Amino acid sequence: MSTDQTAAPEPGLREATGSARPEQTRPVTLFTGQWADLPFEEVCRLAAEWGYDGLEIACWGDHFDVKRAAEDEGYVQGKRDTLAKYGLGCWAISNHLNGQAVCEAIIDQRYQNMVNPRVWGDGDPEGVRQRAAEEMKDTARAARNFGVDTVIGFTGSAIWHYVAMFPPVADDVIKAGYADFAERWNPILDVFEEQGVRFAHEVHPSEIAYDYWSTVATLEAIGHRTSFGLNFDPSHMVWQGLDYVGFLWDFRELIYHVDCKDTKIRMSGGRNGMLGSHLPWADPRRGWDFISTGHGDTRWEDIFRMLNHIGYAGPISIEWEDAGMDRLDGAPEALEFIRRLNAITPPEAAFDAAFATKE
Repeated sequence: MSTDQTAAPEPGLREATGSARPEQTRPVTLFTGQWADLPFEEVCRLAAEWGYDGLEIACWGDHFDVKRAAEDEGYVQGKRDTLAKYGLGCWAISNHLNGQAVCEAIIDQRYQNMVNPRVWGDGDPEGVRQRAAEEMKDTARAARNFGVDTVIGFTGSAIWHYVAMFPPVADDVIKAGYADFAERWNPILDVFEEQGVRFAHEVHPSEIAYDYWSTVATLEAIGHRTSFGLNFDPSHMVWQGLDYVGFLWDFRELIYHVDCKDTKIRMSGGRNGMLGSHLPWADPRRGWDFISTGHGDTRWEDIFRMLNHIGYAGPISIEWEDAGMDRLDGAPEALEFIRRLNAITPPEAAFDAAFATKE
């Protein structure tokens, strides 16, 4: 496809890089973040074998190096060729791990194992933040070169660690956190706009926007720049008790990408708490956990009906994550479930079919 993106593209589906199946109007992709321990080509082979239309490619492991993609056309063409070999498309790349470091208040040993080594450098916290910002700028350039218009990711937050609001936190401290986000991300968004690429922030605990009202405050902090939109993933909204279907409606103009990950609430007996008690995933004492798509408490049919209602035409990406189930069984099962939902008739088509005049 052409990489001429001098104007920022409108939300919605564009031709994919690679060779997606042409009959699919809202393609179903597999997010490769949970598969980065496998070589990129092996993930392509598996996804094609299961019947996925394409991939949402994570920018870690050997799946996608944004520095190389921003500078080396041969590297980019190699990725395109691998996708094409397996009949897969790509509509978005994701750089959650490096984006997280841009605004993070506490840079410690966790980040050494998470961000790209060139971002970690000597581990000086402010240096890590600055290098993470440059990595996200390169991600925009890499996306343009690769031929996709959407980057999904995290922003980090200077104020997430105050979420309990005790010891008491002054309002000016919270406001300063949003100002810090704007100061650090506006220059990154400048590059996204130069490249004709959009950033889709995943609303998620530990981020500057983690629920409804923090999303409102985040958008206000950057003056509602259209280069900054949202990746809709209901899994973290379920356990927070948010109306995630209403969220889709209220932020309908900013839904740039959709991820499907499910959550199960486990509050039986009054012992299990929503904050998880520092217990590992799948521990039955947790108050909630990720679970295979279609087996949790997410109202998926309501979500897909709302996606139809707001006219979302972009990819549906399965972020498969379930510590209690083998991923080689879970990923194809999730695809089958999402395929059925994706076939729900849009409301106007259902009306026309119901009231069509018969000859």
